[in-house]
Amino acid sequence: MIPSLNTYFLAGHARLPQGMAAKSVFESLTITVEIDKKYGVIVEASCTLATEHGRDFVGRLLKGFSLKDGIEEPIQQFLTHYRGKAANALIAAMRDLHVQYEQLQGGKGKS
Repeated sequence: MIPSLNTYFLAGHARLPQGMAAKSVFESLTITVEIDKKYGVIVEASCTLATEHGRDFVGRLLKGFSLKDGIEEPIQQFLTHYRGKAANALIAAMRDLHVQYEQLQGGKGKS
């Protein structure tokens, strides 16, 4: 399926803590999102956590947030609902992803 022409694909990265299952496969954690170009709303999200359940959970948690509104609410959702060892890495990756979004917006002008 061809991605919608009305979306962007962005990724944010962060280092994983020692002792994580995913650390044996990946050195870093990545959050990827597909966002609506006009409103900055996350329409799909994924990450490189080791388990499918973890990846699905993060995807469901992030879906529907607008990056135009910043990332404090998604970060609060991680702090409230995610109790795994990767919490700080997820937050750092989300911050990195938001930097990518802001650079994208700066390059095309804010709409």
